[in-house]
Amino acid sequence: MHTSFHTLISQTLNIPSGQVERTIALLDKGATIPFISRYRKEVTGCLNEVEIGNIKDQLDKLTELKKRKESILSSIEEQGKLTPELKKRIESSWDSTEIEDLYLPYKPKRVTKAEIARRKGLEPLAKVVMQQNTRNLSLQAESFIKGEVKNIEEALQGARDIIAEWVNENEDARNTVRNSFTYTAIITSKVIKGKEEEGAKYRDYFDFSEPLNRTSSHRLLALRRGESEGILRVSISPDTENCLDRLKRRFVRGRNEASEQVSIAIDDSFKRLLKPSIETEFANLSKAKADEEAIRVFAENLRQLLLAPPLGQKRVLGVDPGYRTGCKLVCLDAQGTLLHNEAIYPHPPQNEKGKAAAKVAQLVSTYAIDAIAIGNGTASRETEQFITNIRYDRKVQVFVVSENGASIYSASKIARDEFPQYDVTVRGAVSIGRRLMDPLAELVKIDPKSIGVGQYQHDVEQSALKKSLDQTVESCVNLVGVNVNTASKHLLTYISGLGPTLAQNIVDYRTKHGPFQSRRELLKVPRMGEKAFEQCAGFLRIPGGKNPLDNSAVHPESYPIVERMASDLKCTVTELITDKQRKKQLNLEKYVTDKVGIPTLLDIMEELDKPGRDPRQTIQVFAFDPSVKTIEDLTEGQVLPGIVTNITNFGCFVDVGIKENGLVHISELSDRFISDPTQVVSIHQHVKVKVLSVDLVRKRVQLSMKGVQ
Repeated sequence: MHTSFHTLISQTLNIPSGQVERTIALLDKGATIPFISRYRKEVTGCLNEVEIGNIKDQLDKLTELKKRKESILSSIEEQGKLTPELKKRIESSWDSTEIEDLYLPYKPKRVTKAEIARRKGLEPLAKVVMQQNTRNLSLQAESFIKGEVKNIEEALQGARDIIAEWVNENEDARNTVRNSFTYTAIITSKVIKGKEEEGAKYRDYFDFSEPLNRTSSHRLLALRRGESEGILRVSISPDTENCLDRLKRRFVRGRNEASEQVSIAIDDSFKRLLKPSIETEFANLSKAKADEEAIRVFAENLRQLLLAPPLGQKRVLGVDPGYRTGCKLVCLDAQGTLLHNEAIYPHPPQNEKGKAAAKVAQLVSTYAIDAIAIGNGTASRETEQFITNIRYDRKVQVFVVSENGASIYSASKIARDEFPQYDVTVRGAVSIGRRLMDPLAELVKIDPKSIGVGQYQHDVEQSALKKSLDQTVESCVNLVGVNVNTASKHLLTYISGLGPTLAQNIVDYRTKHGPFQSRRELLKVPRMGEKAFEQCAGFLRIPGGKNPLDNSAVHPESYPIVERMASDLKCTVTELITDKQRKKQLNLEKYVTDKVGIPTLLDIMEELDKPGRDPRQTIQVFAFDPSVKTIEDLTEGQVLPGIVTNITNFGCFVDVGIKENGLVHISELSDRFISDPTQVVSIHQHVKVKVLSVDLVRKRVQLSMKGVQ
């Protein structure tokens, strides 16, 4: 099936053909992207996850295109119009635009003006006009006055309709117009009369125009959203004069009556058929490009969020802050199990500060709490100040945690299944506490779209967004690896080769037989075959198991190599792991085989140095400026600590401890020119920012990171 695909993909992605071919062979056998990039480096020539993902995307696209070509060929064949030349052109083309152009004249259409003219018998006249060498056109046209054709003008009108359709279906004509769109298209938007007030947030686009090839993705998505909400009228136009000029040079020959008719037909074809059709094409193309950019930013933000530093297995007090309804408290053990919950009311209107403080201190003491996690929603700052002013009988770290998506989780089926006897407020507080312990394990329970990072996520192509975000979650989960004896079904679902059914079977097996003692024991799980085991084993960890390698990223297929290394050094595998000096004595060349090369051996050595180590960074405590609580407390020139909460391709948003996040525009991120904010900032990064301007009416804060640090 993929006969020439690897060559095409190799040219598109600029990756050697052999590497592409071998990667496709692995994908065809059901290997996952994380597995291939981690454990098949020798086969792919060390391609990374992004490159393998790109190969898979191209492969999917070409497979779809192949199906489309087959259906086009059979449609033309059924009409009895498939010539050997046309067949060859369609079969050899892998450009979807070109293929659709070739199909256009044969595409079944609704009744067009040209079709009506053909039924009136006017196609022979159209051919005469198109040849443009007749001396007396009126005389020629007169012979077609019969039946429904009442006079010469009607005959010529019908001929022009047919010519207009020929021009529209001409491949060169379409490429001429496309070319003009590529270089000269202007995108314009106007507000729809009477919608000015309702669409105030689109004010910047009420009378807007700029070259399409210079329009940024966030602007395009904003225009399209304004259009779909019925606020804006958006159009894309090329240099019309230039377009018509080029079309006429191609089709109009000489200066007689017939040439005049062809010229009129071209004007009509352009206005009625060509321009709308190519405009739609460019609208779709520019939208797809904007989607791709927005999805890339979203996926990168999600990756950073999922790989945020974990606190680890500590006893945590989770706090979901609130005013009138109080603050919901939950006490969790080091595994995240809920031990206790209740509410306190330290803020107005109740103001039970003393009683609430005594309760928090008592819970910290009773449940030996190590850290407190406070959600960053309503009343977060006041609650943080209240919590940090309490005196505890032990050292307690206080963290403010992003609440994004917590309300989605607390109302979800997953949360109801986990805590059927508790209401949404308790579930929300548990989610906040667990996010501090392990953001990845908690956030996989929420649809990535609802985590609230990115821009215009509801406007982009949803299936492409879902695919990209799912791939990102899968990549992060497998990068970190999971403890097979504590991981939830949701976390296990994303492990290479598992999916929902096997994830559930692992949890059921664990519940029935107790913790797994070794990776090999996974083969006893119902429906776990050799293939699934090969794909998942390296990413599942068993701390404290019989074999120390079961708690590392060394794949079971490589255990014999490590055992040989230990035997050559006359020590046990455990001694090999713990003794750095011993490992230095190994000559890796000695262990190279036809299947295992230096890349895998280097990975094994790195893993033996720090088996099962979490690749995420360590968590840092952060404090806002205590003098800033509302937007009114901000003044121009003030320098404040902040946390990056979201990144878009026009800049990033920073929480400085007030309700409104401030924007650091891309031009204010750095003294040097940058084209992509992720070159400078990452989600949840602690930064220092300077206040540039405060708009109290629109509740907007402009910040800068230039020269501040």
